[in-house]
Formats: sequence, structure tokens, C-alpha cells
Amino acid sequence: MMLNRRTFAAAAAMIGTGMGGARAQSFPQRDITMVVPWAAGGGTDTLARTLVKNAKQHIGVGVNVVNRTGGTGAVGMQSVASARPDGYTIGLVTFHLSVYKLMGLSQLTYREFQPIALLNRTPAAFSVKADSPFKTLKDLVDYAKANPGVVTVANSGAGANTHLSAVTLAKNTGIKLSFVPFDGGAPARTAMVGGHVSSLVSGPDEVLQYVKTGQVRLLAMVGEQRHPSFPDVPTVAEAGFPMQNIIYDWRGIAAPKNMPADVQKMLSDGFAKMANDPDFITLMDQAALQRVYMNGPDFGNFLGGMETALEPALAEVGLLKR
Repeated sequence: MMLNRRTFAAAAAMIGTGMGGARAQSFPQRDITMVVPWAAGGGTDTLARTLVKNAKQHIGVGVNVVNRTGGTGAVGMQSVASARPDGYTIGLVTFHLSVYKLMGLSQLTYREFQPIALLNRTPAAFSVKADSPFKTLKDLVDYAKANPGVVTVANSGAGANTHLSAVTLAKNTGIKLSFVPFDGGAPARTAMVGGHVSSLVSGPDEVLQYVKTGQVRLLAMVGEQRHPSFPDVPTVAEAGFPMQNIIYDWRGIAAPKNMPADVQKMLSDGFAKMANDPDFITLMDQAALQRVYMNGPDFGNFLGGMETALEPALAEVGLLKR
């Protein structure tokens, strides 16, 4: 009888101090790992490291960035989807997650994740050399109508949001453009600045310095509102060519599915604070990376909308495999 009393007392003490439950202590109790599926030193990696630079003051523990590259980002993102849903492994996910399955590259979609927060939504931007005869997007469209296939458009590769945004413009306006894909934004930009192509469709951040030095003129951006870093540049709708479904480049935070609700809330609240950290805001604004914060449910809805926008654009160029 005495043993039973002692056992009962010990159990009661454990319950009273929270030691008897599977989730005995509040989250987080140790540092969190953030997987970045792109190489160290790149723009996405820099964004991630700046975001979590002051994590400890916002959530009480550090967030350590680990780069896991390969498969056009799929290797790193898959490692997050497959991790334990305890909140200690999260990932910085990017636009490529929206096209893997649609293009037949991987079965991975946003449905394998718990969306935590959208951080950045970048519109595609149409630009030309400063001495181009195209002063407006209408000039380019009108010329392309009269001269099918003559206007060349550099982009960072087939299936990129920039490429598909230009495809959508061409479809909506009935023009024929000649798309010139490059292995990334930098060589595409170099080709345009060097006068080897008529125009470029890219992220506005990729031409920021050239716009500042007067070498490049932005014609319009494929966004719902004007970009805060380029208030004088019209949207495509303002230029006279509205698009129903806009395809954005994007970056956000996601975690494995089936995460406990309290852990999800802690991460959501914590990353909202990090996204409002002055160091992060300064980096994003200086780089002309548009800050658009959405919580988990809104981020999930945004990702569903992205697939809706992507399917017809990918089908138009023969890249839709689903």
C-alpha cells in the first residue's frame, strides 16, 4: 500500500510539473534548423540568413541555416517535407515548389507542407535598354503585332515565372514573341544590356542597379499594385494589358505537415516578428525585393492560386505534364 501511495505521489508530481506529458515543455527548447534549398551566398540564402539573424530575441532560440542543394531545389524541400513535424526542422520554400508536379519534375507540391508564412512576392518586370525605341509596353506590343516573332525576350529559363508572365502577355494580346532562355537571370540581363535581345523579362531586383545608372528602362510590371521601389513604373494593367491570373516569384517559410497547433502558432508568431525586424526590412527594401507577409492559411490559399495561374501558361508552351 505504501508503494502505491508513493507511486501515486510521484505521478502526481510529474503531472503537476508537466513532466508526465509527451509535450512536457513549451516549444522551442533548442535551436531550430532552417533548410535553404539553394546554394550559400545566393539571394535566397542571404534573405534567409538575414531573416533569422535576430531570431533569438524574437523566439528565445537561434535558427540555424543549412543549405541542401540539388534537383532545382527539390532535394532541400523534400528533406523538410520528410522531417519530423515537431517544429525543429523548417524550410525556406520558393516558386519552384509551384511547378515541380505541373512540369513533371517531382511529385512534391505545397500540399506536402504546413505553410507558415509568405515573405516575398516578386512581380515579373519588362525592361529594355535605355536607348530602345520602346518607351512603353504598348510600344513593344504594337511593334510585335506588326512584326511577328521579331521582338526577342530574354528570360532566366523555360518555366520561370518571368518566362510564363511574358507568355501570358503574348497570349492575351495575340502577339508572337521570340523567347530566348538563359541559364539564370544574370546572363539574360547581360544579353539585354549588351543589345543582343530586344527586351528582358526579369525580377525588378535583377535590374535595379542598371535602372539607377540609367542603362535600363522599366516598361511595366506584372503585379496587382505598383512596386514600392519603382513607384513610377506602371503595372501591366495600367499599361493597358490586364492579366487575370498573375504569376509571381515568391519565397516563404513552410514546415512538415501534421505539426501540433501550438507549435505552428509559435512559429507563425515568431516569423511575423522576424519579418518586421529592421535588419530584414532594410535588406529587402535595398534589394527591391517586395515584402508581402501572409500567415499560414493565407499563404496556402496563395499557393493554390499560383497553380491555377500556372497551368494555362505552362500548357501554352508545352511544359504542362499533368
